[in-house]
Amino acid sequence: MPFDMSTTAGSIPVIALSEDARTAFLRRTYAHLLAAVLGFVAIEVVLFQTGLAYPIAIGMLSVPWMLILGAFMVTGWLARSVASSGASPAIQYAGLGGYVVAEALIFVPVLVIASIKAEGVLPVAALATVGAFTALTAVVFVTRKDFSFMRSILTWGGIVALVLIVASALVGFELGVFFSVAMIAFAGAAILYDTSNVLHHYPEDRHVGAALELFASVALLFWYILRLFMGRR
Repeated sequence: MPFDMSTTAGSIPVIALSEDARTAFLRRTYAHLLAAVLGFVAIEVVLFQTGLAYPIAIGMLSVPWMLILGAFMVTGWLARSVASSGASPAIQYAGLGGYVVAEALIFVPVLVIASIKAEGVLPVAALATVGAFTALTAVVFVTRKDFSFMRSILTWGGIVALVLIVASALVGFELGVFFSVAMIAFAGAAILYDTSNVLHHYPEDRHVGAALELFASVALLFWYILRLFMGRR
């Protein structure tokens, strides 16, 4: 869930700074986001080229999904808290790097399945994700609208989604195409919220945390776009 920068005491939001300071902050944030995405891709390439992806996928698929989901949520919470805190730059980078590694590992099973059963879907899903992220980012930067009002909507939406995911794992029913579509909409709303926070509320020394939040929402969007395209195959 998006980190609430309004709780950071003594922080001056970037929107209150000079134009040069805002531009520098945005450049740092999106440069770190690009580095996180490239790091994610690099990890996946290494795992697939070395053949490690397949035993990792088999191992993860043989473990109860609730354990993997729980570990992933705890890792994500810790990484976001650290990266968005006032800790030293080294610790903030450790939070971002740890989250990228965790995302790369959680994606392995679905990427393996896609590469075997839905050949050609991966690049299409990646392009769709980039296009959607670019369009949503443009909406925020062109309109300059503050989407912070969406926080409560995203919080409740995230709780509902988590309950459905847990129920599907326990009972064994398939969430289906409509859930994937709903989660794509949820991820899009999260990107609007996160981008708005980057533009309006983050202080200029939190570019690492800002990049992590954006990366998390982009990864969520990619996950469900990929699942949707795989389902149609």
